[in-house]
Formats: sequence, C-alpha cells, structure tokens
Amino acid sequence: MTADTGRGPVALTATSVISVSATPPLLVFSVSVLSSATPTILESSSVVVHLLGADQVDLALLCATSGADRFADTGSWARLATGEPHFVAAPVSIRGTVAATFTAGASTLVVVNATHAHYASPDAAARSDAPRPLVYHNRTWHQLSEQSQMVPGAQ
Repeated sequence: MTADTGRGPVALTATSVISVSATPPLLVFSVSVLSSATPTILESSSVVVHLLGADQVDLALLCATSGADRFADTGSWARLATGEPHFVAAPVSIRGTVAATFTAGASTLVVVNATHAHYASPDAAARSDAPRPLVYHNRTWHQLSEQSQMVPGAQ
C-alpha cells in the first residue's frame, strides 16, 4: 500500500487484501497502530494497492521492514497522474479512494473503492513466463503455481 498526504510518500506491506464487492469495486486491508505508515494511510483520501509477483518479494520485505526508507531507490517508484506514489515493478496496481475505516482492536480496516487499475503488461497473464503471484501464508512467502492448485475432495 502506498499513499501521500503531502508530507512525503509512505508504504507498508499488508498481509492480505480482500475483495468485498464487484459493484462497487471495494477492497479491504488492515493497518496496525504499530506501523509508521498508518497515520498517513488513514489521513489519505486515496491509496494505491500493489499486487506483487513472486519476483517482487524484496519489495514486500522492504515495505514490511520497520524504519526502512522505502523510497530511497528513486528508480523503483513514480507518481501517478493523480499524485499517489506507486512502485513501478508491481505487475498490478489499483488506485482507489478511501470509502471508510473501521477500528478493530489495534488495527484499522480500510475500505477502498477501486477507481483505476494499472497492469505493467496487459497480456502478461496469458504468457507462460508471467510472474507468479506472491502470497503470504503461515508467516512465510510463497508463489502460486500449477502445484498450488487444490483438487476438490482430495485429502
């Protein structure tokens, strides 16, 4: 997730993004009070959600590392025409407006109304060499592949 309220860009790695509605297109993620990016995310009227491929695990780790300068590599990010920072290596980024926030313990759920999607390569999903999706499960990073497929009824 990236955002900027005018005081400089911030980023964090969310361990999950949930699609909650197709019409309107709504996504949800949570931010912890422990993250230094949380105040900016919560003050922002818009954010960019990045869907990373397995070859961007370094970016996921960077944005999850406390105290790291996530924007030191000026070639790794740019601003959208609307001003939000985004990481150019992400195969998919979704810009959206913050529709609502809900406090949930030491976290806040952020509901985002998706307004724009950017694909690094629109035909990438159809290619056999397309980046594998990056998934965080059981405190470990994984990539999805044909072997990740679950067969209904299999033990």
